[in-house]
Amino acid sequence: MIANTFQKGEKLCSQRTIGEIFLTGASFLCYPLKVVWKYENLPSPFPVQVVFSVPKRLFKRAHDRNLLRRRIREAYRTRKSGLYQVLESEDKKMALMIVYIAKEELEFGQIDSAITKIIERLKKISG
Repeated sequence: MIANTFQKGEKLCSQRTIGEIFLTGASFLCYPLKVVWKYENLPSPFPVQVVFSVPKRLFKRAHDRNLLRRRIREAYRTRKSGLYQVLESEDKKMALMIVYIAKEELEFGQIDSAITKIIERLKKISG
């Protein structure tokens, strides 16, 4: 059983990898989130490394961006175990970027349902 934690090793920090995701990665939309992903040979022991982004262009105040990032991270943290199991069984690693695209601040429930749909779609793609 995978613990419902979000550790430092699960965070995607490599600027090179983030750039490659945007250049050659696949993407799809699940309102209010956009997902850009790519299979990658990651040095991390985790099957997925993820970065969450909320554009400054849409939310000028840092505390608004931080709140939305926390909501996305919490939803991802609680739903990721199914994706981890699929990727570990396939022996694949994935770099993932989740971008908030809505122009208004949405409640956690809406973000959580979008993350659930995203995880299910990524499981279908991987499996």
